[in-house]
Amino acid sequence: MIRRALVALLLACTLAHAAASRAATSPDEILPDPALEARARALGKELRCLVCQNQSIDDSDAPLAKDLRRVVRERLVAGDSDAAIKRHLVERYGDFVLLEPPFKPATWLLWGGPLLVVLAGGALAAAFLRRRAVALAEPAELDPAEKRALEALLAGEPGDRSR
Repeated sequence: MIRRALVALLLACTLAHAAASRAATSPDEILPDPALEARARALGKELRCLVCQNQSIDDSDAPLAKDLRRVVRERLVAGDSDAAIKRHLVERYGDFVLLEPPFKPATWLLWGGPLLVVLAGGALAAAFLRRRAVALAEPAELDPAEKRALEALLAGEPGDRSR
């Protein structure tokens, strides 16, 4: 019984994943020329859906993604190159429309940001560990009352041992 339930659950998850991973391109969008359609699909995987932001326009069901897929196909049919189509969309929407923005001064922080965060975290961890090692290596200073009590203990004199 449990085995059947697990198999059914695994099958349901597999089918759900397969349905979610299909492209969002509807049949009415597909170009009759297979070469142009292949170019359109390749470009669609490189362009970001501006609504979903973590999906390509090829994977998104958003109305704006559908509009961008239509623009890409119209420009392909008009004879534009892939670079010209990307350039047109970047002029219109900025580098954000590209899933992999170019490495240029305006995007240096975007590309170098994760490295800066790792370096800053490493520097903070090193400073913390260094400070901790110094604190553990140096003996703590005794206050005058503690010094008197220690001297009394070492001398064998009975004294205030309440500490």
